[in-house]
Amino acid sequence: MILDGLALSKQLRIELKERVDRLRERGVVPRLDVIVAAQDPASVAYVNMKRKWAAAAGIEGEYFEVSDTTSQDELIEQIYKLNGNSRVHGVLLQHPLPKHLDEDAALLALGSEKDVDGITPQSLGRLTAGLPGFRCATPLGITKILDHYNIDCTGKRALVIGRSHILGKPMALMLLERNATVTIAHSKTLDLADRCREADILVAAVGRAEMIKGDWIKPGATVIDAGYNKVEGRKGDVGDVHFESAVEVAGAITPVPGGVGPMTVTSLLMNAVEAAEKTIS
Repeated sequence: MILDGLALSKQLRIELKERVDRLRERGVVPRLDVIVAAQDPASVAYVNMKRKWAAAAGIEGEYFEVSDTTSQDELIEQIYKLNGNSRVHGVLLQHPLPKHLDEDAALLALGSEKDVDGITPQSLGRLTAGLPGFRCATPLGITKILDHYNIDCTGKRALVIGRSHILGKPMALMLLERNATVTIAHSKTLDLADRCREADILVAAVGRAEMIKGDWIKPGATVIDAGYNKVEGRKGDVGDVHFESAVEVAGAITPVPGGVGPMTVTSLLMNAVEAAEKTIS
């Protein structure tokens, strides 16, 4: 079974537009503002796609560029302005920022209330403690794929390959919330292939092109490929899983592209609309 994240994202964005229309009828216009590095073409292109999908759903927002000449004080001041603007419901701090800026300090200043990407220390702390809050967009998108395709995590062995604070760690916690038995692995894990062969649910988020081979996968397992990698001489992106061999073994698998990526953007927009809804609840 191919887990079609693109088709699911389209369906969810239709439902999202209906929620936005109801908000607008009550005088609330959802707004998601973005801070992005002007000199990072990949970030700008990614943010432009997010803005396009947001506009189609009726979500407005402004776009603030930071550059090599932006100071840390100017960045923090802009974040505080957005925090204090009641018309702004969500703020996205697009990674990566220019190297001279302290991204951790910026995320700490943003806090959890408008962190619709779910990656500030406060948001991650709420996830760890099991408290309500915005969940990280990519893991949230993955859980929505699992739900849509009725993949039950209860009692299953889940392996998350990757330990980043925006994907691997929160993904493990969100699978744990769904009663899976979770292991976190990474590029330095010994006997990684053997660990993979034990997993009923395998989430690949290690950032290495086609690292996970088909003979690493337990027959019938659910494979979620959250990797996006450029390979010289090949067009487009490839995942962390070697799709052609994995699809012969897995019971269900996400493709790259068209799997996790679209659901990441859609989950971000859903969080933004939820933030707007909270203002009238």
